[in-house]
Amino acid sequence: MDDIKINNNLVINIVNIIWSFDSSTNKVLVLLVKNSLGQDTDKWGLPTTILRANENAEEASLRLIREKIGIDLPNFYTEQLATFSNIKRTTNNREIALSYMTYLPYMPELKAGYGAKDVQWFSVNYSSDNFLLKHGEIIFKTLSSKISEDDFYHNIQEHNDSKHLTADHTLILRSAFQRVTNRLDYLPTILLILGDDFTLKEAREVYATFWKEPFENIDNSNFRKTHAHLFTEVGIEHGKSGRPAKLYKLR
Repeated sequence: MDDIKINNNLVINIVNIIWSFDSSTNKVLVLLVKNSLGQDTDKWGLPTTILRANENAEEASLRLIREKIGIDLPNFYTEQLATFSNIKRTTNNREIALSYMTYLPYMPELKAGYGAKDVQWFSVNYSSDNFLLKHGEIIFKTLSSKISEDDFYHNIQEHNDSKHLTADHTLILRSAFQRVTNRLDYLPTILLILGDDFTLKEAREVYATFWKEPFENIDNSNFRKTHAHLFTEVGIEHGKSGRPAKLYKLR
């Protein structure tokens, strides 16, 4: 067997939060899969795979994208998020989750791969104490900001019905949103979902989601003063009516 198991009890999972952006709706997106194997059959969750003995965690996160959702990408950006090792996160084997975040600069055609019945982009919205993921009539919430990690794991079974994401993925997603939000003022890698370059308007649309406020509330002049130092000007936008907007990329 090529899966890593220690004393037949410990399993190391790789979990990937895959971000993208829908330019037609100006919505930030998160990719979720509907599982087809094991105790999580028919439940939605983040793309997950087991770390194999012949690969490192970064390689497994890339294999996960290829095998689980049928995307073989030559260009993307991925980074480690956190390790989730609470002993109560699973009820059978002891499982540790190494989580990664991947930024896709476009919405590739999706195809459910091994272990997945379905795979879909869920658009991101927000409420006062969590973020919402929506696809059609299906809506999931990240873990409420009012619930501590210890309380969540102590009562994890309350969060594992059909209305919730599988395992502790609602908590992992909360951590992902917190990471992105906390870095918007100094390392906004989330803007990689906009592609090689972007306008300040597009950047403000992404920021608005994580700041939980309407896009119109973010003044362009103020945003330029407070955040333009994070970007490098690379040209102007062509092919649109009116005054062409400047294009930027991350420094």
